[in-house]
Amino acid sequence: MMNVTFRQLRYFEALAQHGHFGRAAEAVAISQPALSVQIKELEETLGVALFERGARQVRLTGFGEIFAERVRQILRSVDELGDLARASRGSLSGRLRIGVIPTVAPYLLPRIVGDLGRAYPGLDIRLRETITPRLIEELADGRLDTAIVALPVSEPGLEEVALFSEDFVLVRPGEDADKPVPSRERLREMRLLLLEEGHCFRDQALSFCEMQANRPREILDGSSLSTLVQMVGAGIGVTLIPEMAVAVETRSANVSIARFEGAQPSRTIGMIWRKTTPLAQQLSAIAEILRQSGAELRLAAGEAGRTVIPAATGQGAPA
Repeated sequence: MMNVTFRQLRYFEALAQHGHFGRAAEAVAISQPALSVQIKELEETLGVALFERGARQVRLTGFGEIFAERVRQILRSVDELGDLARASRGSLSGRLRIGVIPTVAPYLLPRIVGDLGRAYPGLDIRLRETITPRLIEELADGRLDTAIVALPVSEPGLEEVALFSEDFVLVRPGEDADKPVPSRERLREMRLLLLEEGHCFRDQALSFCEMQANRPREILDGSSLSTLVQMVGAGIGVTLIPEMAVAVETRSANVSIARFEGAQPSRTIGMIWRKTTPLAQQLSAIAEILRQSGAELRLAAGEAGRTVIPAATGQGAPA
């Protein structure tokens, strides 16, 4: 029987994920030389190379790719054994790995971390902020227990639970505060600032404006909502942001906030988790707490962007 240890599999998975000895060592909290030794011992035990080592990064070999898939399955199964034991104890405690999309994390996390801490004093919350496709991948691989994203994600292996819905508001330069709110048709003709590709919020904004992602247009992309709002304040264009971001992102920018007439552009925020997780009941209870947290946050955010400026006569309101 091969003497492959569970610890070596954890180290291997970290290196396969990060592609860099330094970042992988940091992720598993050991020194880089120690990680290198463990990976070398694993390769010697198997009798085959798992990684191609370059000057700046490492890559999986062909066998390493196959081995990585099996290792992820093993680690996921072991984690689920731990989750099964935690679920049997009733009240949730220990590590809980939560993923959050960037257009939610800065605004919702301060509230939900406090709310969950009060409800589950023994909970060790680990947070991961990244875009939806990566969260789905890490959730499927067992690297996350749950994620907070914009719904739907429509993944067969994932459970989706809606938490709350929120509207988008229009952000314009401060001097435009008294101008009529543009219609959706007019908005398509303006310089609309959006998040860079990969963010679901970008796709939602394009959908509201009925604009194609690959359509040539006068556009500048930003990496965060904060960047977009500051660009608007500098007079570069206009943008859309979710209600929950208004109080945080507009306090230091010379911008004005307005709501559209008629049907509002909006999104639904929810939780997702693997359908096979033993923690489904506990995660459902957490969803109830986050639903209340989101409702309170949305109420406060709604007050910040309450002003509605009528659309100009003849321009029409968004459908």
